[in-house]
Amino acid sequence: MNRNDLRRVDLNLLIVFETLMHERSVTRAAEKLFLGQPAISAALARLRNLFDDPLFVRTGRSMEPSTRAQEIFALLSPALDSISTAVSRAAEFDPATSTAVFRIGLSDDAEFALLPQLLKRIRAEAPGIVLVVRRVNYLLMPTLLSSGEISVGVSYTSDLPANAKRKLLRRSTAKLLRADSIPGAISLDDFCKRPHALVSFAGDLSGFIDDALAELGRTRHVVLAVPQFNGLGSLLSGTDIIATVPDYTAEALTAAGGLRAEDPPLPLQSFELHMAWRGAQDNDPGERWLRSRIQMFFGDPDSL
Repeated sequence: MNRNDLRRVDLNLLIVFETLMHERSVTRAAEKLFLGQPAISAALARLRNLFDDPLFVRTGRSMEPSTRAQEIFALLSPALDSISTAVSRAAEFDPATSTAVFRIGLSDDAEFALLPQLLKRIRAEAPGIVLVVRRVNYLLMPTLLSSGEISVGVSYTSDLPANAKRKLLRRSTAKLLRADSIPGAISLDDFCKRPHALVSFAGDLSGFIDDALAELGRTRHVVLAVPQFNGLGSLLSGTDIIATVPDYTAEALTAAGGLRAEDPPLPLQSFELHMAWRGAQDNDPGERWLRSRIQMFFGDPDSL
């Protein structure tokens, strides 16, 4: 196929194909693209005719891509990224007048402790934009970035899509939270004896603290696991329960009163909070503006 032949290719069909590769479902692809299922089915029929291949074969409730579909996807995805980048570079972005919709992913700790100040700045600079926040963690981040459901995310990260970019925002240390009025810092013995609360996205009852205690031949007793930081302060209030949280989360929780923070009585590893974004939108003016504001309000220059 030469460049002139590309005139008969509808770019919208390629977007449908990419979405089907991510979703493996006509229904979910229709929801993602805000189209009806008949429109997606018709597009799939045209794609099959264009590529002269079935592309997807139904297996139970899922649609599995053919070998040819996987080959096309490997070539098409970076090409669409390049097209998106070229178009984005040609666009202008004025925060004061923009009505753009930004979809970002935040871990619970970042949303609770860091988002409020960012939101105030965004409302002052860009009152017309819309911010859609999705909950992410190191497991969800790669999928949401790869599928385009978010353009940028902030979390502790590990593996990311090949075309994603990443920047260190801050190194976080742990702080111990307590609501009691007993004077003095908690000793390691008291730390192990006291009941503990933790915030766990997946409902786990152990984590890096337990690993650190195990190295010392010690254990602790977790009596409460909650899925988010919001409300943790009121749960600790009036109890002898303690919790160990990131330093910036401790700052937000103690600001409301009733809690105090101190260093844990054992050495704990620090964690790196990263911002990751889609490489295709690296030079998008609006996305660059948003990332600069995230860096401004989520970053910690002193720790970098």
